Amino acid sequence: MGVCTVGDYLLRRLQEIGVRHVFGVPGDYQLEFLDQVEAMDGIDWVGNCNELNAAYAADGYGRLNGIAALVTTFGVGELSALNGVAGAYAESVPVVSIVGTPATFVVEGKQKVHHTAGDGDFTRAAKCAGEYTVAQAILTRDNAASEIDRVLRFCWLLKRPVYIMVPSDVAYETIEAPADPLALLEPSSDPRKLEKFAGRARDALRAARSVAVLVGPEVDRYHLAGQLMELAERIACPVACLSNAKGVFPEDHDQFIGGYAGKLSDAYVRESIENADCLLALGTQFTDSVTGGFSQNIDPSRVIALHPTGAAVGNTQYAHVSMKDALLALAGTGVHKPSAITSLLQRRARGQAYEPVRSARLVQERFWEQFQAFLEPGDVVIADQGTAYYGCAELALPHDCTFVGQPLWGSIGYTLPALLGTMLAAPGRRHILLIGDGSFQLTAQELSTLLRNGLHPVIILINNDGYTVERCILGADASYNNIATWRYDRLVEAFDPQDLAVTAKANTEDTLAAAFAAARSNRDRLVFVEAVMERLDAPESLVKLGKAFATADYHHAPVS
Repeated sequence: MGVCTVGDYLLRRLQEIGVRHVFGVPGDYQLEFLDQVEAMDGIDWVGNCNELNAAYAADGYGRLNGIAALVTTFGVGELSALNGVAGAYAESVPVVSIVGTPATFVVEGKQKVHHTAGDGDFTRAAKCAGEYTVAQAILTRDNAASEIDRVLRFCWLLKRPVYIMVPSDVAYETIEAPADPLALLEPSSDPRKLEKFAGRARDALRAARSVAVLVGPEVDRYHLAGQLMELAERIACPVACLSNAKGVFPEDHDQFIGGYAGKLSDAYVRESIENADCLLALGTQFTDSVTGGFSQNIDPSRVIALHPTGAAVGNTQYAHVSMKDALLALAGTGVHKPSAITSLLQRRARGQAYEPVRSARLVQERFWEQFQAFLEPGDVVIADQGTAYYGCAELALPHDCTFVGQPLWGSIGYTLPALLGTMLAAPGRRHILLIGDGSFQLTAQELSTLLRNGLHPVIILINNDGYTVERCILGADASYNNIATWRYDRLVEAFDPQDLAVTAKANTEDTLAAAFAAARSNRDRLVFVEAVMERLDAPESLVKLGKAFATADYHHAPVS
């Protein structure tokens, strides 16, 4: 690169690894850096309504783009964003959190400046960030190039957020920048341990009468869907997914049998996964929200487990074996275990095609049938925590669809700003958001950012009069689960002075059909559909999960 400023060096390195948009909110400690952002060809500034929404947007962008960047100001800005950064940490999304800080001499002099506690301690926010990032750096003129490269490598390698502090007097300092491209790191394997794992796994596969594959989110985070497909097709066994890996394996594939969620699973899926002599658990995390409250019944001695930097065959662990190398090794074993498979699409084809019933009130069960018919190949489907997520978990996604949710961190309201991120990461695809009214009220203002950026998603707001997901756990009729009644169509109008949106309100099957028809014919406009349902109407899986959570959290009667 030759001689350049610290800020330009950081931005060029971000460009190298695929960042084309930077999210955030301006603040007085990073305004000069934002001047550099705006001057940088190939990177666009995306201003958000608040820092939390910016972090959520970066998370959504990182999931589809592979990595994302976020800029906030010291103290008040970065702490506002921290919940979103923590969610990216929990869900393994690489986000580069860049914080503009007071000038070096201000920090060294312990001056009592704004956005601090007034005691000269400038480390508090950084300590908080350190709990939810895998690498941190405070840039100086002397260390900027090496520290930026180090931190970005960790972000890419570990698929988690990192934290870079840029003092306000450092962004425009000039440095001698390396000419070589940034060498990104990938998980690697110890050859001897990989060989031992492959031999043990081959023996387990050959001895098994039945084999099944269970897919987890780490396959997606490490971009290994192609290797997964090769392995599954060579073995010719049934494939299921956890809900947080939905769509990673094509759901229209002849080997795909559906989603696995412990006791909440379809009986055929549950039997195929839990009774397999050998289960390949690929990048799985058995968290409460995706297992029906830890209701999985999987014998660890029958499992071959792969994770980004380690593997296991039964109870024998193999450290320093990368998931990519392990997948290739398993595919190379030559094991072929074909079995009779009734795919998800075959089972669904036995039912009747959906037809809306005129004037019939919207109910969850029928709504999801209608939404299933609305989906198209290539869609990006984003579902907020609650009825939206667990309804989507039961869908059969068309070919090349992507599913985005946040079941582990579970911060309601995440998905509306995340939609902004996914749309900027993949602008050529149709993006559909499903979000409850309670979740929407937390982050509603980011609707204006979608409109300001000329984006055209389909937003389906499930209006069930409050926090239905919480009502399923406790307080079905409690006032704390109530929310204010909003005129959602008027809200869209207020955010849309240029008349870029189409709105519809549906409380019957035929009015929802009309709204979906309007969405199909208005692909160049934002379409906002309010779907009205009863407050206690929820997918059966969410009702059962709520009972399981109540048991775990409050020792109530166990779920039947």
